[in-house]
Amino acid sequence: MAELFRMPAVAADSPTAVLSAWLVAEGAAFTKDDALVSIETDKAEVDVSAERDGVLLKSLYEAGVEIEVGDPIAVLGTVGEQVADVDALLAELGVAVASPGAAPQAVRRDVPEEPAAPRTDPAPASSAPAPAAPAAGRSEDTADRGGRVFSSPLARRLAREAGLDYTALTGTGPGGRVVRRDVEAAVAARATRETAPQAPAPSAAPVAPPAAVPATTGTAVTTDTGAYEDVPHTRMRRAIARRLTESKQHTPHFYLRAGCAVDELFALRQRINAVSPVKVSVNDLLIKAVATAHTQVPEMNAIWQPDAVRRFSAVDVSVAVATDTGLVTPVLRGVENLSVSAIAARTRACAEKARSGALRPADLEGGSITVSNLGMYGTEEFAAIINPPQAAILAIGAARDEAVVRDGAVTVAKVLRVVLSVDHRPVDGAVAARWLAAFTEAVENPVRLVV
Repeated sequence: MAELFRMPAVAADSPTAVLSAWLVAEGAAFTKDDALVSIETDKAEVDVSAERDGVLLKSLYEAGVEIEVGDPIAVLGTVGEQVADVDALLAELGVAVASPGAAPQAVRRDVPEEPAAPRTDPAPASSAPAPAAPAAGRSEDTADRGGRVFSSPLARRLAREAGLDYTALTGTGPGGRVVRRDVEAAVAARATRETAPQAPAPSAAPVAPPAAVPATTGTAVTTDTGAYEDVPHTRMRRAIARRLTESKQHTPHFYLRAGCAVDELFALRQRINAVSPVKVSVNDLLIKAVATAHTQVPEMNAIWQPDAVRRFSAVDVSVAVATDTGLVTPVLRGVENLSVSAIAARTRACAEKARSGALRPADLEGGSITVSNLGMYGTEEFAAIINPPQAAILAIGAARDEAVVRDGAVTVAKVLRVVLSVDHRPVDGAVAARWLAAFTEAVENPVRLVV
């Protein structure tokens, strides 16, 4: 029996999501737990899986369209089900097509449970026939040049942000709809025009320059000063930029630095890996040290709320993972109760999910501190920006051989530089200093991490 497949609520605070890609073709069969569609939110890109076996009879939106949660995005059927008249099926399910005989472009006709907000656009003249309902993912806006200009909500938003009139663009989507790639191409073409050097006055007949060819994922441009490429922002990149800008603007950061001797930590890691079925990294041991410090200084295990400082009983630690689409911070839960090998297993699982786009929004929520490690790149020291609403982030650099003084004698030791960025609203400087001392003690005496 055919049924509508609706945009799922993949993030609690996101009323809309972008349909990134269909992972099953129209007419193709799928089994339970197969990934049907990739959905992009502000926090992550999520693959939505099938709840039962079936077949994708009709997709109502193409990739790149921003859709409200709960809106139908496809028609699913039972295994082996075939439909001769797709238009009739859509009408039966409360979805109509734009015009008879046209390629099936879905038109939402389902009645909302709550009264719809009043329209702000002018009502049509009483003598004029009522316009057809808009196709799924299309706009009802009308261009000055006459006729209806269909566009996806995402394309309209991107056009507004770029200062473009989307009604002046030529759509390449189904039925001439303006979609994201059209806006990106227009932005790239405008950048080409603005940066192209002015040609000197010709002494002979002018030669027309070759026409610029817009690209959908980025446009390379060559000027007198060199070449560059405009790579359009992804939803995740915009979210990262917005959140970190807000963090620096509204979160009063202060920073504490420390150097930790890690010779014993490295030796402990070697002994653990000789017997552990899961290989443990230095970062796994440092995450355990963070949990140990949080247990000893519970005032650090807190975040700022408008009406109170919220303190947690469990230690949840976010781990920064670099992916092709941006930095994500999956959360390890209850780290204070995990063994080092369990931390290693969970960290690897989170990193694999992050790089494959399988993280759920719930995987990214919570925690009071993030661990960001750039030591594997040879970075000696750096200061990181707090990931709101968390209260701190620990930036870890590379371990280096340094001259240190022990018992009045100069010797060589491996020293790891860390920088703790702290939100001064829930945490005072003295509390952060006690926490950093507890962390350093756990790192330099790592037997604490395994008992």
